Amino acid sequence: MLLSRLSASPCRSAALHNFFRASSYSTGPPKQRSGRRDQGGEDPTDRWNYNKSALLPTSVEDLVNIPSVTANELEAEKQPPVGVKMLARDFIEDSLYNPNYGYFPKQATIFNTDTKPVDFSILRDSVEFQELIAQKYADYGSDKYEGPGRQIWHTPTELFKPYYAQAIAQCLVSEYLLKYFPYEDFIIYEIGAGNGTLAMDILNYLQEFYPMVYERTRYNIIEISGSLVRQQKNKLYKAHPCAKVYHRSIFHWKTREPAPCYFVAMEVIDNFAHDIVRYDLKTMQPYQGVVAITKEGDFDMVYTPITDPLISSLLGIRAKLGHSPPVNKLLQSSSFLRSAYTNMPFAPNLSPEEYVPTRLLSLLRTLRTHFPRHRLLLSDFSSLPDTIPGVNAPVVQTRFRNTTIPCGTLLVKQGYFDIFFPTDFERLRDMYEYLLSQPLNPKSTADAIPSRSTPLVSTTSSLALGTDFFSSTYPQDRRTPLDGVASSSGLPVGERKSNVFTHAEFLETYADLSKTRLRNGENPMLDFYKNVKFLF
Repeated sequence: MLLSRLSASPCRSAALHNFFRASSYSTGPPKQRSGRRDQGGEDPTDRWNYNKSALLPTSVEDLVNIPSVTANELEAEKQPPVGVKMLARDFIEDSLYNPNYGYFPKQATIFNTDTKPVDFSILRDSVEFQELIAQKYADYGSDKYEGPGRQIWHTPTELFKPYYAQAIAQCLVSEYLLKYFPYEDFIIYEIGAGNGTLAMDILNYLQEFYPMVYERTRYNIIEISGSLVRQQKNKLYKAHPCAKVYHRSIFHWKTREPAPCYFVAMEVIDNFAHDIVRYDLKTMQPYQGVVAITKEGDFDMVYTPITDPLISSLLGIRAKLGHSPPVNKLLQSSSFLRSAYTNMPFAPNLSPEEYVPTRLLSLLRTLRTHFPRHRLLLSDFSSLPDTIPGVNAPVVQTRFRNTTIPCGTLLVKQGYFDIFFPTDFERLRDMYEYLLSQPLNPKSTADAIPSRSTPLVSTTSSLALGTDFFSSTYPQDRRTPLDGVASSSGLPVGERKSNVFTHAEFLETYADLSKTRLRNGENPMLDFYKNVKFLF
């Protein structure tokens, strides 16, 4: 039986109705109905209540004739498109990053606590700290009465500067001193650098406490936002000539970095676009979510058999890693149970929406291809409140009349809403290590390790005899070593595999917690952001 849900005005405030118009969408193919057509055989006019099947392209009005577009193709558009269809990830990416109407270029403002850091030692407790931050928010002024308000969002880098960035710097420099100093330069790449605060604080820290390392430091920022690029250049170029800002998306990065480097992504991947996948509960066939936009600007979510290679690749990797889809295991294992379940009255015929991190997979592939000797430091949300329905679903919210308002659907007016996702860090680690463990193809230009002059590269192939020649076992916490990269003993050495840390575990290891301790002994840098994890 067809189950549909009206998604017009899904937000908690009816005042937001002017911001978006969304039609209902189907959760699966309908069973045969009788008495639902007019005498003349025409379709019912109230399609809001009798939405057609979203599984077959021919079952949605004019769906076949609606042109397909991607977020890249929409970059030159001045207004949100109508009369088109696109994958869910393209809809999200266009909503967030379109240069002319996207959320980040036009609505978002990064919270800045000005250049003077907070003196934590004079604050009584965390309540007083939060009052101080609230006052700084108030200094931005009130929202305008109509339309969306200023979208202000903050990061631990800004709230706890410079001490949070110093913990990041200490983590990176400790690894560099242990493995590469003084033979290799200290090369850092950062994506989504915001106001440039993290880069500034890291470089200031290196300049003061590790001057010999600072002399060998090259700090590179890859930034998609033109306005943020200007801010970063104004902040960094005069103070730190070793910094360089590239105005492009990481997904369009083509330059290969053959040297060892550190890749930093702090509070970035939560805004990476996801795709929507649902499974036919009778056949377990996966379907991809496609957003169709009518000429009137209404939204519809339809589901078609998977044709996108990136979604197929992600589902294939997940199957190899043993990560099961979000469907009851009994239903997965028995076709009889699935048939019995789907024939029950009011039973859905598609599984709940699952948001799969396809753009995150694109990032991991970029790292493997263009940064073959990188070490990844990544941090973001591991869980979120007020998410929309679905598995691994995002928070969709905006700010209206000085109030943050979460919504109940993804289908909202492009550019007016923040869309951000939680990350399953354990699954991310497994996928990341799996991709890095794939054997390199010496015949492939993309996989070949470029020759370069460095004392750490051996002149002969240390792996010619195989990685297990000197031992019958290989450490499980090490990756397969790169050919030609040797340890000081001359034997091939593999990088340590990544681990997942809670926010507190990471800071207890690398931060100077005395700098952010309050008078009553509380430490907001340690106690806040309990829903954040690190991959390193």
